[in-house]
Amino acid sequence: MKHTKIKDLLNSPSTLQEVNAKGWVRTFRNNQFIALNDGSTINNIQCVVDFENTPDEILKRITTGAAISVTGNLVESKGAGQKVEIQVTQLEILGDADPEKFPMQPKKHSLEFLRENAHLRVRTNAFGAIMRVRSVLSFAVHSYFQQKGFVYVNTPIITGADAEGAGEMFQVTSLPLHSLPKTEEGAIDYKKDFFGKHTNLTVSGQLEGETFAMALGQIYTFGPTFRAENSNTSRHLAEFWMIEPEVAFNDLDDNMDLAEDFIQYVIRYTMEQCPDDLQFLTTRLLEEEKTKPQAERSEMNLLEKLHFVLENKFKRVSYTEAIDILRDSVPNKKKKFQFVINEWGADLQSEHERYLVEKHFKCPVILYDYPANIKAFYMRLNEDGKTVRAMDILFPGIGEIVGGSQREERYDVLVEKMKTIGIDEKELSWYLDTRRFGSAVHSGFGLGFERLVLFVTGMTNIRDVIPFPRTPGNAEF
Repeated sequence: MKHTKIKDLLNSPSTLQEVNAKGWVRTFRNNQFIALNDGSTINNIQCVVDFENTPDEILKRITTGAAISVTGNLVESKGAGQKVEIQVTQLEILGDADPEKFPMQPKKHSLEFLRENAHLRVRTNAFGAIMRVRSVLSFAVHSYFQQKGFVYVNTPIITGADAEGAGEMFQVTSLPLHSLPKTEEGAIDYKKDFFGKHTNLTVSGQLEGETFAMALGQIYTFGPTFRAENSNTSRHLAEFWMIEPEVAFNDLDDNMDLAEDFIQYVIRYTMEQCPDDLQFLTTRLLEEEKTKPQAERSEMNLLEKLHFVLENKFKRVSYTEAIDILRDSVPNKKKKFQFVINEWGADLQSEHERYLVEKHFKCPVILYDYPANIKAFYMRLNEDGKTVRAMDILFPGIGEIVGGSQREERYDVLVEKMKTIGIDEKELSWYLDTRRFGSAVHSGFGLGFERLVLFVTGMTNIRDVIPFPRTPGNAEF
């Protein structure tokens, strides 16, 4: 008999039918009641075993983590919290799980312990829910852009360009590290390397994406990116996924409209498709909040935060106005901020961003027109000569979630900015060609996918929203 997904069994309109289900044992109680889960839903189905007619050697093998197949009648359940259950007539052990060695036992495990067992943590309720939400969010990203007529572009993972100009990139080489070839000047001779030049893993597909936008009109990338930042914080990964649309003829206002519409769409879609998972994660977060001091507890639960984003128009505020608000705020005057705001030009921190969203405006915020010296070289310089057409979207609990800009389309201005920060024109001559041949106003933004998953699931550490986190000193699995 073909097996049926547990999600479909739980939603079945009819009972008194013979069914087959396959999955992994979550719990086995009283030698009779199996909680079975197959990953299709956060909810288990109860399977009632006829223990009097089931051999002891089989009953002993029904342990947490074991893979089993059950056949029986789907009937209305007499237990609370479930509509149906399976009265088992046939049970087969597909794969044993030694209870002495299987680490995912039916008890509360610390997140740190689960990170150490990342290959098995997805079998827990929390990580099953997180990964289903991640999957649906990923689909929603493609769905949005495809419906809007965007072209999906796969930009290179190996690149010779540093889009951010920060230099924190992983080098790619096939040179023998024990005997590196050298030039006459004693430098590494990259002409003898695989690509004939110094190359790295990309931190962004934006620059290549811009070239396609200037031919296809509107494109998006969605792929892995890498940053060799030696940071062990809860917000940083060495390998992560980026969503980066680029649109020809869009100015900064168009860019803000697109970003707001996009992010509301993917959150709304995920809430519609994952109600059980999000309700579970909301309850989980509420339980976690109870262990914190009152002052550290969030004012909104997870579902309230998601509705907060959907039901509020994003407030658009210039960086200059934001600095004035922050400088005059009570936390700043009383030096409650870790980073006190004293003057225009300061790089805003998460505490400042959250204050603007959660305390001052009480809605999502889009900051725009940042100081040029704290933003990337490709952002369009304003007429004042000191700010650029940049924008960041700020969310409750997380701060910045989207960063974007109107790109500098003027060839002479872009070249001058590159010279100022020491970027070799020859290295990016292909990028400059988009300004030489048919240049036009264009804009785009970047959204770190894990940052989005972090917000939608309510998790607090970014390592818990990616299947196998890559961080300094950690490349397991």
